[in-house]
Amino acid sequence: MKFFFKLKRYLRNIKSPTTRLERKINYKFYKKNYLTQAFTHKSLDSSPRANYERLEFLGDAVIDIIVSRELMREFPEGDEGLLTQKRAALVQKPFLASIGYLLNLMNYLKIEKSVDLKIQKISEKQSANLFEALIGSMYLDGGIEPCRKLILDTIWEHREEAWKSTNYKGKLIEYCHSLEIESPIFIVKNITGPEHQRIFEIVVKIGSKSYSSGVGTNKKTAEQTAAQLALEELGANY
Repeated sequence: MKFFFKLKRYLRNIKSPTTRLERKINYKFYKKNYLTQAFTHKSLDSSPRANYERLEFLGDAVIDIIVSRELMREFPEGDEGLLTQKRAALVQKPFLASIGYLLNLMNYLKIEKSVDLKIQKISEKQSANLFEALIGSMYLDGGIEPCRKLILDTIWEHREEAWKSTNYKGKLIEYCHSLEIESPIFIVKNITGPEHQRIFEIVVKIGSKSYSSGVGTNKKTAEQTAAQLALEELGANY
């Protein structure tokens, strides 16, 4: 029975025309409805199973696990702080938006005309969401392997660009200035480990409030991680 089921799927896939996007991502969907859902904005259909939000949620998790695995291969001696910082740069919305633009995903978005996509923040958010939703739809349709291939060809291929462009400490300082609140102070909370393998723990303090600690094998890495965590806790759209 399994053989006939697979054969049926295969024949159906052959008969179904390949879309321009499928050729671009080098993956052909068995179930086109996943692809349709991945590009439908909730302004057109508020049903959770009809718009891309659930697929975006799933795609976000798939990206996290694949990127995390590749980072562990790339940095076999890297500590949690370093891996967290590197991953954060690769999964942040502005970078995912750039990947979405690279694939021209906005050309396929179905959205209410009242949503102004000329506003950069709105456009970037949609582009990032579409990439995550696309990954989620591919996972449901074909499993993790096609997702891994696309992520390696896009996010991982351009990883150096993301790492060079991310300065969480600078972004946190700018964010505080934009809100007209006190500038962040970076405090060394703890230093552990032998002299040749120090682990730094840094805490960000803004006014009277302290934020989650960042750790790293050097002070700079720990500060960047702490700044990134503070931005997340502040709800900053960085």
